[in-house]
Amino acid sequence: MENVGLFLCTGCEIGAAIKTDGLESLAKECGAKSFVMHPFLCSEEGVATIRKAVDDGSVDSVLIAACSPRAKTAEFRFDPLKVSVERIGLREQVAWSHPHGEEDTQMLAEDLLRMGLVRIKKNILPKPLDETIEKTVLIVGGGVAGLSAAKAVAGMGHPVVLVESSARLGGSMVGVKGVAPERPPYGELHKNTIGELISAVQGDSSVRVLLQARTVHIAGQPGQFTVDVESPTGKETFQAGAIVQATGSSPYDATKLGDLGYGLTPDVVTSVDLDRMIAKGEIRRPSDGKPPRRILFVQCAGSRDPAHLPYCSSECCVTTLRQVAAVHRDLPGMECAVVYRDMRTPGQMEHFYQAVQEQPGSMFTRGEVATVEKGPEGNLVVRLKDSLLGPDAALQADLVVLAVGMIPNSADSEAIRALRDARVGAEKGDSDVQRAHAAKLAEELAFHEGTEILNLEYRQGPDLPVLRYKFSDSHYICFPYETRRTGIYAAGTVRAPMDAAQAAEDGWGAGLKAVQCISAATRGEAVHPRAGDISVADFSLQRCTQCKRCTEECPFGAINEDVKYTPQYNPMRCRRCGTCLGCCPERIINFPEYSIDAIGSMVKAIEVPDEVDEKPRVVAFLCENDALPALDEAAARRLSWNPWVRVIPVRCLGAVHVVWIADAMARGVDGVLLIGCRKGDDYQCHYMTGSELANKRMENVQETLTRLKLESNRVKIVEISRNEFDRIPQIFAEFEKTIEETGPNPMKGF
Repeated sequence: MENVGLFLCTGCEIGAAIKTDGLESLAKECGAKSFVMHPFLCSEEGVATIRKAVDDGSVDSVLIAACSPRAKTAEFRFDPLKVSVERIGLREQVAWSHPHGEEDTQMLAEDLLRMGLVRIKKNILPKPLDETIEKTVLIVGGGVAGLSAAKAVAGMGHPVVLVESSARLGGSMVGVKGVAPERPPYGELHKNTIGELISAVQGDSSVRVLLQARTVHIAGQPGQFTVDVESPTGKETFQAGAIVQATGSSPYDATKLGDLGYGLTPDVVTSVDLDRMIAKGEIRRPSDGKPPRRILFVQCAGSRDPAHLPYCSSECCVTTLRQVAAVHRDLPGMECAVVYRDMRTPGQMEHFYQAVQEQPGSMFTRGEVATVEKGPEGNLVVRLKDSLLGPDAALQADLVVLAVGMIPNSADSEAIRALRDARVGAEKGDSDVQRAHAAKLAEELAFHEGTEILNLEYRQGPDLPVLRYKFSDSHYICFPYETRRTGIYAAGTVRAPMDAAQAAEDGWGAGLKAVQCISAATRGEAVHPRAGDISVADFSLQRCTQCKRCTEECPFGAINEDVKYTPQYNPMRCRRCGTCLGCCPERIINFPEYSIDAIGSMVKAIEVPDEVDEKPRVVAFLCENDALPALDEAAARRLSWNPWVRVIPVRCLGAVHVVWIADAMARGVDGVLLIGCRKGDDYQCHYMTGSELANKRMENVQETLTRLKLESNRVKIVEISRNEFDRIPQIFAEFEKTIEETGPNPMKGF
């Protein structure tokens, strides 16, 4: 950028913290064409001053030295196609966190101005994408979540293609007679409205339903997916703008629960089996066809157990309450006993729990099942441990129901493989119980098989990545439905354990996200977390060595490769995280306003005292999603930290290039901090793998330091959550101590 305008706000204590005399000459030395100071830059008058300079063409880039770039975003929003804008957080990084009027504070402010000015001069105005965008949303799975998503999307005026592998819609809720209450009155069962939802979707002219169908191939990117589907009518191809995967879950294989009596007798059944009995209107013991006098329910059957499913399956407790209520409704004289570890009834379900408890013939006790044995009169004896009924309590029952957990029908076909393996194992058995179980598994397999496979044409694999428990989630705590494949959203029990009411809400949420993605693609914008960003990466492929680093490390599958391993960039898959930039050894990948040269120039703009006995300098690369918000919050609470630190916000730690660290060391900087989100199975990284990749790249950093004859402890990575703002001063202080013990950078002054 040629005509840089520096607009300095002196409000919010900035003018009291630093001396403004001489800052205009500093700005001019760094290439600024104009310099404006204002006491209240975010006011209408202040913003108008900036707009006037932009509109009359006197500046083509604006550097705002005021509050954090995370504050006053509406006030300082300008047309990105007309003017480049960068911001410096003088309020948070100087005025609110350091003593006013001191030399170190002044030097810090001046360094931040230099860094901002050299960076914005390197910026390039982005060229927006102008692509033809398809408005249709593909929904894979026709259960509660998929139907809800279809209704939501169609209601917003978008065409829908709903692909369901079975011969009917509705999923596991079809045939359930009464459902747990979602609205008042909470003390009784409500009518199952799945039929009405199915009718609403099938009756909507903008929704096309394909039954007994499956996706066999999906290519392209958001707004331009090409989908191949096979159904009894043949193979067809159509375009889709976004995708919702709502392929549901399957019951945990009860044959693995022999310790709970499954397989001992036909009278130990699963909650799925009991639902079938209730739907038929008759509950009978499979062994002799007689109505049971007492049914005993075993909670957490396979859930919250390291030997089976380590997680809570979420809906089992409410399912049991629903079934107990249905038993009392249909067969008033029957007794029901529930053995639980914990009854989990969040929200208004607690009212339902209380109502079921108060019904005659209900008994609930905390405990664990030790054994299930055949009784002397053909009944069952369930022995308990750690029970409220006593240390060696035993209960008799005519029918034992195992509240089995759920496994998702997810990307790696874990649920399908489990069903296949279980069916094969059951078919080898000779008993009637095993044969009956094999038949049920075959029915379950026929219903679910094929629904979970998207068959994406992505280098990283044909489906959504899964978590350690095989749910198609991306670890987002605050952003459900998002996955690691842009424009493809997970909903319902394929995403996380949940009940039917939650699945319906999930479907609506995922449908809204799909429409939002299409709208963003129409405007050429990125989606979460850099929503609204119109810039795309530029690849200087003439220097590409086909090392495949960018294609392998992109967390969103935005980069494919041809037969010669040359990267093939899909800009609408891109989340603009910059991970590709950070990993490229040839430095051929750059964004218009985030480039190797721009950030490297910021590092080189830092004034490093030549004398070794002067105060050290530390460069801190802070990710914009957790670390920078934590620093802003620390400043807002008037916490202070070391004035030697020069903060450079980065999109992600995965977007930090090793050359920037080398530049800092060569410049004489005494230490480099990288502060970002937590990694691991429970990470919070908005770009999924950024912190993990940064830690792996530390090996290259160590090699760089060794080559420069420098100590390895001059570079450190710290993981932090945005709510750990109080750690910011501590992190800087600890690193300060490390630098003091290590001594000054021997390259200082060269």
